[in-house]
Amino acid sequence: MVMNEQEKRKNVFANRNFRLVFFGALVSELGGALYSFAVSFYILEISNNNAFLQGMYLALCGVVLLLFTPIGGVLGDRFNKAWIMFICDYLRGGIIILATVLMLVFDAPGAHIAILFIIGGLGNAIGGIFSPAASALFPHILEEDQLQQANSYIAIKSSLLGIFGVVLAGIMYATMPVTLLFFVVGICYVFSGISEMFIRYGHKVNPEKLTIKVALKDMGEGLTYLKSRKAVMALMVAILFINFFFAPVSSNFLPYFIKTDVAGAPSYLFDSVLKPELWSSVFSVLIGISSLVASVILSAKKQEDKVGHKIAVLLAAIAGLMIVMTGGYYGFASGKSSINLFLIMFCIGVFVIGYILPCINIPISTAFMRIIDRDKLSKVGSISSVLSQGLIPIATALAGVVLQYFGSTVLLLICTAGFAATAIFMLFSREVKNV
Repeated sequence: MVMNEQEKRKNVFANRNFRLVFFGALVSELGGALYSFAVSFYILEISNNNAFLQGMYLALCGVVLLLFTPIGGVLGDRFNKAWIMFICDYLRGGIIILATVLMLVFDAPGAHIAILFIIGGLGNAIGGIFSPAASALFPHILEEDQLQQANSYIAIKSSLLGIFGVVLAGIMYATMPVTLLFFVVGICYVFSGISEMFIRYGHKVNPEKLTIKVALKDMGEGLTYLKSRKAVMALMVAILFINFFFAPVSSNFLPYFIKTDVAGAPSYLFDSVLKPELWSSVFSVLIGISSLVASVILSAKKQEDKVGHKIAVLLAAIAGLMIVMTGGYYGFASGKSSINLFLIMFCIGVFVIGYILPCINIPISTAFMRIIDRDKLSKVGSISSVLSQGLIPIATALAGVVLQYFGSTVLLLICTAGFAATAIFMLFSREVKNV
């Protein structure tokens, strides 16, 4: 009985605050999964597969997110993180519900595109403020030896959403008006905000008045602090280029491939039961299943002190898979193999990548939470986020241009070559090995 009580205390779900965070994240990420799935296909649908327009939408969202993330870092270290989280979720929910009403009033495709661009900008501005506070909360509500377990459970939740949420998104997108789907997304964010309202922790009020000068000073301190951690800085710069070459594959290539190659094929694998858009759900389910397995395994493993070299090896493995899948797509595009062979190959590839990703992301998140001082986590985390994701808006915009004028084969070749080169650099980096 004593052991059971000890195990209960060690398990993060015994912590009321963690349960509230977990439920809030579950509901809001479900809404996010529904929205991301719908908006990617809907823009292509109402713009006659205009990949450039889709790329510009993704770029806008990315730029706004990066601009507001440092602001979120400053606010997250000065104000109650739970308050920031529920206010942001209420705002996101309200904006999406309002946009849904506007789309019903103005039903022209051009009006819908304009509304989606506005939602994307406002939603990512709020997301930039939300994320630093949310990512820095765990060290304030959990013991240090519970961080990997907590991050693993969050990854398990994301994997389950990848399995069921994206399938649900595909079904909802195919069977109901997109405005109704967006309304459901808004409600999800509202419910998430309700859960986060009840989070309690020992927040220390900063007596210094927040001004623009103070905010800029805080951002500078976060960058200076991060630069003093040379190993972490090297990893962030490397991940900057990893994201630059990997993001267009999922954000640009995949929706375009489904809307053009799969939808345009005279027949494809399981075409009697799967609409083209549902193939995106298939890929997400495969990633979700393998990520779930990896996250469950990591939730029971002891935290490692150094993870840099292991991360570099795993990224090199992903690069190898991308080379194989790019070769498979070239074979299909040149008429040397069928679309069914590539679909099978892509399914195997994303399944393996899905297993590898938690083995990269969870140790990085855990190491970051352990290394960085608690009172600097939000602003340092926001700077790290900008450093690691700063090129994604440029990548998605350029990918849209490449898709529109050079085609999907060229895009995959560029992404694979760049990813592989960066992974090789990381393998031989002394700084990365010290993380």
